[in-house]
Amino acid sequence: MDLSDLSIFRAVVEAGGVTRAAEKLHRVQSNISTRVRQLERELGVDLFIREGKKLHLSPAGKLLFEYANRLLELAREAREAVHDNKPRGLFRLGAMPSAAAIRLPRPLNELHQRYPEITLELRTDTVRALTEGVLRGELDAAFVGEPVADAPFNKLAMYDEELAIFASARHRAIRSPRDVRPQTMLVLEMGCPYRLRLEKWFDETGETPERIIEMTSWHAILGCAAAGMGVALLPKMVLNNFSEREFLSLHPLPRHLSKAPTVLIWRKGMRSPKVDALLEIMKARRRGMVS
Repeated sequence: MDLSDLSIFRAVVEAGGVTRAAEKLHRVQSNISTRVRQLERELGVDLFIREGKKLHLSPAGKLLFEYANRLLELAREAREAVHDNKPRGLFRLGAMPSAAAIRLPRPLNELHQRYPEITLELRTDTVRALTEGVLRGELDAAFVGEPVADAPFNKLAMYDEELAIFASARHRAIRSPRDVRPQTMLVLEMGCPYRLRLEKWFDETGETPERIIEMTSWHAILGCAAAGMGVALLPKMVLNNFSEREFLSLHPLPRHLSKAPTVLIWRKGMRSPKVDALLEIMKARRRGMVS
């Protein structure tokens, strides 16, 4: 059953017969009759009750007519949508948890205000899971921390996070991993760009942490760091959403580790008006912050 058969069927119903439908569609009557018969054979039902040259819709025909109207209308909308540059429809966006909590609420609110026809779904996960989601087509785009492979993606730099070592407020000054007591790293799952930098910070001085504690959220990491369980490496911005900040101390990193680029990625060849709309908002906000 294809759309052209449904279109001919609907034309016969609306015109009240094959003759008028043929005139409307600029086809010969025999072609219209043949296509209707083919549709009936395909479905295995009579769509019309035939009384001489008169046609009356059968119960099955009435049911199909309702579906035909809906399907043909959806097809029309689909044709218009693929040629429409207006941002609309479902936008499946991914982000690291810290980006979703701190960086994105305002721009995503602005996206909703400007483009009410966009339905946003936001998914937070690790960088590895987000990049895989973009590759599989489960996400339209994602905010992830570098490094990210260039080959399968298009990407644009969004902002640099300023990073620091987080420890309890009573911890002594930390200038290198040798100053960390206890020698414990508080980290997110494998693949987290902040975890990779913390591991590199230890490696560069030949130090190996005694313990690595994996957690599921940066809120939990901050709580454990405040309690003196270990140290973490996170963006300074997370303090804006942490109510117990007086129990934490921040310690500087070497310059080459202190900046973490965050990029927006999407699969090559899959840039859409929805991605463009988000990029427009993010770039405008960045210009406003610079000025």
